[in-house]
Amino acid sequence: MTSNSPQRTSAASARGRQVKNARPGHHTARGAKPKVQQSKSARIKRLRRKRIRNTILLVLLLAVLCAGAGFLVYTLKGGTFSSPLQPYQASREFVNTFTSGEDQRAKTFAADLCVVRKDVPLESATLEQGQKGLLLDLDNKKVLYSRGAYERVYPASITKIMTGMLALKYGNLDETVTISQENVTLEEGSQVCGFWAGDRVTMDQLVHCLLVYSGNDAAAAIAEHIAGSTSAFVDMMNSYAAELGCTGTNFTNPHGLQDENHYTTPYDIYLMLKEALNYPQFTEITQMPSYTVNYTREDGTPVTTTLEATDHYLIGEATAPKDVSILGGKTGTTNLAGNCLALLSQNAYGKPFVSIVMGASSKELLYQQMNSLLQNINN
Repeated sequence: MTSNSPQRTSAASARGRQVKNARPGHHTARGAKPKVQQSKSARIKRLRRKRIRNTILLVLLLAVLCAGAGFLVYTLKGGTFSSPLQPYQASREFVNTFTSGEDQRAKTFAADLCVVRKDVPLESATLEQGQKGLLLDLDNKKVLYSRGAYERVYPASITKIMTGMLALKYGNLDETVTISQENVTLEEGSQVCGFWAGDRVTMDQLVHCLLVYSGNDAAAAIAEHIAGSTSAFVDMMNSYAAELGCTGTNFTNPHGLQDENHYTTPYDIYLMLKEALNYPQFTEITQMPSYTVNYTREDGTPVTTTLEATDHYLIGEATAPKDVSILGGKTGTTNLAGNCLALLSQNAYGKPFVSIVMGASSKELLYQQMNSLLQNINN
């Protein structure tokens, strides 16, 4: 008994040291995690899952709110989720490129325009096959007649609408212009006022000769004086045309003498003629039945020439329908362009209209066809 006591005492002491050195709440088995660490790890995982869940819920909520707001705006603007069925129209398959361009005009630009979308027939119109024309109610922005509004045509001297506007816009009407040899070197048979190189004429006189008598020498002199050269003036013409929205126009000269690259459309002529209304002198001049120009030769010799208007309405060779007043406009004639006329007019109530006839085979027919349009503006 006594011999075993020291061993028991030693074993007891060792167990006591182990118990003393062990940390409360921890397992002593190898590889086991303490309970506190397990609890902390589980708590972090729960918080992470909660954040992910909250994020997903927030994204879903924002998506629902955005969809609701979009639906509300769409509904308030009168939108629908489906378009009503429309009958098939071949015209939708074959849309003129100029017409497409017109449809794409900004609303602010087109707000004050008559917008032509297609040919519009008129029972009284007598234009022949291949001719182009328009009749537009400026006040009501209404198309009363349209044929080939966006098709290319040669404008002939209708070109001088643009030349005249640029002269009034940039020219000093009191300035004296000296006629150059280039101004009078024009193709044979060209409509001219009879100027010689070295003649001194005022800009005001040239504009009258341009718009009343349609003098090509006057057009050339205006172009050279304002821009320094004909080519520079042509650039001004094309720039102004583009500014007005003339998508089917290209000018190569200031007078309209035949050039295959010099063309426009009836609708572009309307845009130019409408712009001319902003120049009161334009309509004042284009209503004159004749004009007498007084100028001097290079040696000081005075010259007086009376020029008759090319518009037959103004000189009494054609009569407009009853209660129709001609406010002005421009004629144009070449072999390829035919006989052309673009007019500003008003009805018995003072309402303005634009009427255009292109490509008539004779002057007599031209005015008959124009009357077939004008007779409708008092209806």
